Amino acid sequence: MSAEAKAGPNDPVSEYQRRIARWSQAVAVGERQHATVSNLRLVVFAGTIGVAWLATFGNRINVAWLYLPAAVFLALLVAHARILNRNERAERAKRLYERGTRRLTGGWMGEGADGAHLLPEHPFARDLDLVGPGSLFQFLNTARTEAGEAALAEWIAGPATPEEIRARQQAVAELAPRIDLREDLAVLAAEAHVGRTSALTDWAAADPAGLRIGSRWVLGGSAAVTAALLGAAFAGLVSSAVALVWLLVQAAIVATWRRQIATVLHRLDMPVHDLGLVTELLVRLEREPFQSPRLAALHAALVADGEPPSRLIARLQRYVSALDSTHNLLFAPLAAVLLVRSQAAAAIDCWHAAHGRSLSIWLKAVGELEGLASFATYAYEHPGDPFPDIRTGSPVFDARALAHPLIVEGSAVSNDVHLGGDAPHVLVVSGSNMSGKSTLLRAVGVNVTMALAGAPVRARSLSISPLALGATLKVDDSLQEGHSRFYAEILRIRDIVARARGPMPMLFLLDEILHGTNSHDRRIGAEAIVRSLVQTGAIGLVTTHDLALTEFVSQLGGRAANVHFEDRIEDGRMVFDYTMRPGVVERSNALALMRAVGLDV
Repeated sequence: MSAEAKAGPNDPVSEYQRRIARWSQAVAVGERQHATVSNLRLVVFAGTIGVAWLATFGNRINVAWLYLPAAVFLALLVAHARILNRNERAERAKRLYERGTRRLTGGWMGEGADGAHLLPEHPFARDLDLVGPGSLFQFLNTARTEAGEAALAEWIAGPATPEEIRARQQAVAELAPRIDLREDLAVLAAEAHVGRTSALTDWAAADPAGLRIGSRWVLGGSAAVTAALLGAAFAGLVSSAVALVWLLVQAAIVATWRRQIATVLHRLDMPVHDLGLVTELLVRLEREPFQSPRLAALHAALVADGEPPSRLIARLQRYVSALDSTHNLLFAPLAAVLLVRSQAAAAIDCWHAAHGRSLSIWLKAVGELEGLASFATYAYEHPGDPFPDIRTGSPVFDARALAHPLIVEGSAVSNDVHLGGDAPHVLVVSGSNMSGKSTLLRAVGVNVTMALAGAPVRARSLSISPLALGATLKVDDSLQEGHSRFYAEILRIRDIVARARGPMPMLFLLDEILHGTNSHDRRIGAEAIVRSLVQTGAIGLVTTHDLALTEFVSQLGGRAANVHFEDRIEDGRMVFDYTMRPGVVERSNALALMRAVGLDV
């Protein structure tokens, strides 16, 4: 459905446009505040210079007057930082809904992460455009953390169990109308380095360096003794030699844990930058009530020993801040004497030992919530797309008005597709090139992927059993391996047949099967391949423009049927209606089309 056709105050396009207008206004207000505070900073800075001159060279006022403009300047710095942060968040929220509008109107392709690096060896992701530019992943993905993107990629990579699918469906249905929560997730998760949570995950999964609570007490006690001796030495109560000897003893104490301290500091170098991101995300999620079992379980995972994770991570951040303070040139000598780095390292390692495993669980929970939010965004943007009915038992794919979800609603032509159960197990789809055969296979494959991941589907209704997918829509030759296109295809088909013998029934999608060989061998080979797949209990579709292949349907009895797509020539152009019809295509327009473009045939 086009954006113009969607009317009413509650449709997604109208809601997104309203939010874009609101955030655009917030950005404009923030820009004005930014300019005002910037100018005030300049004025205060100039005033500070004037006060300093009057106090230093003019001897007209007391130097204590410098504290007033300095305090005002500091307050303006804090206010300016908050204004800039609000502006950045408003810009991110605005871009979130602008991208949502483009998803609804067809201008989304090429935007955002495409997930190709997450499924590099997937057997059919490329065939069905599950990842990569213009892919299902890129279309669905609203996650901003690596954990969220990994969860989404894992879900579309293969089918979940029926119980898991139904649990995700309930969670997605609950999240779909909660636009504010999904907005906060996307905006907060984009705060730090586009949500690089993998470094934190690796750090949390690593074993602690071995600095236990005893080391914290020893290091803290040593620093306290040092402070006392230095104070006493300055007061003349003890000899400076005593303090110096103690500093040597203290150095020996620190050397005992030198390796562990170095390990802690080295490991923490990268992950610390994302602690603030995790804290804000967790604070937002901790206060959100959930009803569906899956969301309630994820929310329950965000608790450790009765304390909310945000509070525990805030404690870790304080240790990290103490560590960062040692980089200050003025404070560094005193920090070295008082063992601030060593004490912070010991505190961090003790936190790691107590809560590192829990941090992995929290990050995984955030990732799953982002994955569910991606599905929920699709459900909100496409309220007419239902959740499929998940069946158990014999393999079945029963779809009414099925269309490709990556094609803008209203542009895609829908078709009924019935496989398994009382319907044929195999549909042989004939028709010319560009008539819609491959698009049908992709529509089936992508909707199967979404259905078995827990998302809504682009159909009027869909009943489906758990199915393993196998596809040959994009098969290329390989110069490096010395494989022709035909050889690469039969290797792929061999793998599909082998997987069809596994515990889960197969839904196969074989596009232009064996079209790299002669018609005689193609017919014999295609019939044998399809027969062996059907004998394993598989269901699927086979496309061809070679009408000789449609004849083997009769050899499979009622387990196979012919369907076709038609085309016609109008004013020298080939025109398609992309509607699937029963039977074999009855005419070919190839010669007419060749003559229409000027070939003498």
